[in-house]
Amino acid sequence: MGPTASGKTDLAIKISQKIKSRLISVDSALIYQGMDIGTAKPDAATLSAHPHYLINICKPSDAYSAQDFITDAKAQIELAFNNGELPILVGGTSFYFNALEHGLSDLPESTPESREKYNQLLKTKGVAALHQDLQKIDPIAAERIHAHDAQRITRALEVFDISGQTLTKLQGKKQGGLNYTIKKIILMPDRSELHQRIQTRFHLMMEQGFIEEVKTLKAKPELHQDLPSIRCVGYRQAWQFLNKEIDEAEMIERSIIATRQLCKRQSTWLKNETEGLTLKAADLEKSVNFIQQ
Repeated sequence: MGPTASGKTDLAIKISQKIKSRLISVDSALIYQGMDIGTAKPDAATLSAHPHYLINICKPSDAYSAQDFITDAKAQIELAFNNGELPILVGGTSFYFNALEHGLSDLPESTPESREKYNQLLKTKGVAALHQDLQKIDPIAAERIHAHDAQRITRALEVFDISGQTLTKLQGKKQGGLNYTIKKIILMPDRSELHQRIQTRFHLMMEQGFIEEVKTLKAKPELHQDLPSIRCVGYRQAWQFLNKEIDEAEMIERSIIATRQLCKRQSTWLKNETEGLTLKAADLEKSVNFIQQ
C-alpha cells in the first residue's frame, strides 16, 4: 500500500521475484484499457514479465464498482492459493483495500436513470451545491467526503434518493470481508519527496504522449467528462485542455496539484494503518522478512 508515486509496483515485483506470488492490482484507474500513460500503468514489457491481474479488464465506458472489485480480487486470491502462490495486492485505491478487508455495506444499486439524474445535477448545480445538499441530508458523510469529490457526493445523494436512508446509516451494516491473515507493507516516503516525484512523473507522461492518449479517448463517442474513467486525475484536466477551456501550462499545473491532493488523501487514510510495516523507502529484505515472520 502507499500513496501515488511511492514506488509500490517496483517493490511488489521485487518481492514476487523472491517469493512465488500472484500480483493483484488494487487500483481503480488501472482497470481501464487504453488509459496507460496518465495512470502510470506498468508498461507492456513489465506486465509481460510480471503479470498483474485486474489491470486492463474494463473499457473506459464500463461501470465497475467496489463490489465488482471484491468479487474479482477474491477469485484471484483463491487462484493464488490453489497454485501455491502468495497473493500480493498492490495499489493505491484505499476504498478498494478497505472494502476487500472489511466488506461492503448493502447499498442500493445505481440505475441508469439515477446516474443520468445526478450527472445532470452535477452539470447544472455544480459539485459545491451538491455537497451542501449532502450536508443537510447526511452531515457525517459530508464531513468525510471531500467537497470536490463529485463521484462520492453524487453516490451518497443517490443512495438516499433510492433507499430513503443515509449512506452513513447503511454503511453501519457491513457484509463480507476477507477471512485471511493480512500483512500490510506501507510505503510512505516524505511528503516533499512524493511531491517532487509527482511533478517529475507528470512531465515524463507529457513527453510519452499523454495528450495523444487523451485525444484518442476523446474521439470515442461513448466517452464523456462525467464518466468515472475520465474523472481520473490528469484525464479530466487534459480533456479540459483539449476543449480549449484551459491552456497547456494551466493543465499541467492543475494535474500536478490534483495528483498531490490525491496523494494527501491517500496518506491521511494510510496513517490509520498502524499494524503494518511502514517504510520510508522500499526495502526488499525488511519486506520479505516481515512476510515470512
